Amino acid sequence: MNTEKVFIIAELSANHGNDIEIAKETIRAAKRAGADAIKLQTYKAETITMDVKHKDFMINTGGVADGMYLFDLYKEAFLPWEWHKELFDTAKEENLICFSSPFDHTAVDFLEELESPIYKIASFEITDIPLIKYAASKGKPMIISTGIAEIEDIRLAIEACKSVGNNDITILKCTSAYPAPVEEANLVMIEDIRTRFDVKVGLSDHTLGITVPVVSVAMGAKVIEKHFILDKKVGGYDASFSLDEKEFTEMVAAVRQAEHSLGKVDYTLTEKQLTGKRSSRSLYLFKDIKKGDVITEDTIKSVRPGFGLHPKYYEAILGKIFNIDAKRGEPLKLSMIDGL
Repeated sequence: MNTEKVFIIAELSANHGNDIEIAKETIRAAKRAGADAIKLQTYKAETITMDVKHKDFMINTGGVADGMYLFDLYKEAFLPWEWHKELFDTAKEENLICFSSPFDHTAVDFLEELESPIYKIASFEITDIPLIKYAASKGKPMIISTGIAEIEDIRLAIEACKSVGNNDITILKCTSAYPAPVEEANLVMIEDIRTRFDVKVGLSDHTLGITVPVVSVAMGAKVIEKHFILDKKVGGYDASFSLDEKEFTEMVAAVRQAEHSLGKVDYTLTEKQLTGKRSSRSLYLFKDIKKGDVITEDTIKSVRPGFGLHPKYYEAILGKIFNIDAKRGEPLKLSMIDGL
């Protein structure tokens, strides 16, 4: 996966209102907003959990779905599989990359039929090593979120990809809270993940607003994933922490500005900087002087502009002798001083 510039993913997730036309228009809006890709989720309630009315299967995380059973949530939020081809086709028409998060082997097989170019492993699936191996075995770039991962989980997921010959791995720093508090973004982890595991890195963001994704660019993120919604009136479990078209457009613009601001390690000066250097400090005559006068702190000063002698010579020339007559305000030169 090419990450010369930040790869920006609009996450459709459950923001489709159970209406394929809303899903299609969301894809078109993501393109207008400047996204590089649209990401789907490919699961069915029965492939991600079980229909069991047991307390273990009841959501109790402090979010909008609290009190629901997992099966009921996913049955309501899932993206119908029969929609996928039309959505992939819509993305292709918009020249937008479309890929998905598979949640079991059948989803991988289904996405292979659609020629999904990338596989994304969701945060809660990072421990599903068989799923990661199976997806990675298809030879496509792998993106893996770390929202609930400990360091060993990340290591095992990367090893799972490499064990089947797939080294195209991007790890996304993620906080699995919906929405996630800004103070828990912990963006310094991005560089640590990159150096510790020698992988590409990015951010899957669930905070409100665009501050965290923009800052992540400075921390080295090469992929940014953010939930996207056509209109928050569509509602749904992800609406509160999703960006609409206007907000996403603002994020993309800010991310592009941020990455352009990073530049490169280069100590040479641009033409504008060289021009500006003329306003830097240099040594000038502070008094009229005669040939034979001694250079003292009263006769020379370090002042702006920068056409005179470099201030680094200041202490070395104190006590030396002028060899010419000169007027106050003239730039000091080495040729004006005996013995230099």
